[in-house]
Amino acid sequence: MPTALITGITGQDGSYLAESLLDKGYDVIGMVRRSSTVNYERIAHIQGAIQFVNGDLLDQISLIEAIKEHNPDEVYNLAAQSFVQTSFGQPVLTGETTALSVTRILDAIRNVDPSTRFYQASSSEMFGKVAEVPQNEGTPFYPRSPYGVAKVYGHWITVNYRESYNLHASSGILFNHESPRRGLEFVTRKISYGAASIKLGLETKLALGNLDSKRDWGFAGDYVEAMWLMLQEDSPDDYVICTGETHSVREFCQVAFEHLDLTYEDHVEVDEKFFRPAEVDLLVGDYSKASSKLQWAPKTTFEELVTMMVEADMALLEGRLKGLA
Repeated sequence: MPTALITGITGQDGSYLAESLLDKGYDVIGMVRRSSTVNYERIAHIQGAIQFVNGDLLDQISLIEAIKEHNPDEVYNLAAQSFVQTSFGQPVLTGETTALSVTRILDAIRNVDPSTRFYQASSSEMFGKVAEVPQNEGTPFYPRSPYGVAKVYGHWITVNYRESYNLHASSGILFNHESPRRGLEFVTRKISYGAASIKLGLETKLALGNLDSKRDWGFAGDYVEAMWLMLQEDSPDDYVICTGETHSVREFCQVAFEHLDLTYEDHVEVDEKFFRPAEVDLLVGDYSKASSKLQWAPKTTFEELVTMMVEADMALLEGRLKGLA
């Protein structure tokens, strides 16, 4: 039975990946920071099937000890300071957790067991001010946030360790991937939760930033399968994972509100405090390489994703209201 170590297991991607690997018969090890209040909400339904190990991306020794203790066949590095807006206010912390932490894990693998396969969560935010449309594995990076810059470092150090030390280290350049488990600070979940709140009479308005930003949005549950497929290949490589479609924030609002028989123009307000200092206007990917080499393709449409999130937030809020009754 193979063993996988996941950093960021309590996050959106970590929870879906853990589910998938458990279904495949893996022993799943989840690395969590020592804290008095760890949030296991996203993995509560599978918590009993996961082994947990204390570790911190800022602490090299804890990473070495986690790999020594559990001897994983695969390591999936999904942990990071992952909110772009926050990275402008906390650029140094973002660099430590999102960039240098990748080196710490790779070096731990190199010194403990170089046969361990490694997955790095790269990001479409690395493309930033895009040089071409659509973006693929050969598109130059031009990050527009401290988060994007940190992800570029993490990506290239993964390539460097792969080439320097012959590690099986792959990067998935994942475009925006959402789900009902997305954090409320992310615009997609902010929209689905806000629309549900307005439908139920809990709110009347929803404040957002740039409605014209365009993103390639997919379902996180589809994307974790691509992560696993990368580590099953004989040779490591980098892959763009996306849907190949782009939609604006405005379109996301339209689909979400219309699903609830609402008109978004009546409720959505633009607030400049949510604009980024340096905006990324258009992201849309090309997953041809993943399709041909991994036989991977997205399964969930944009409309299905939006309605899934809205319905989940309606159920969540209705449940809370019933609990208060």
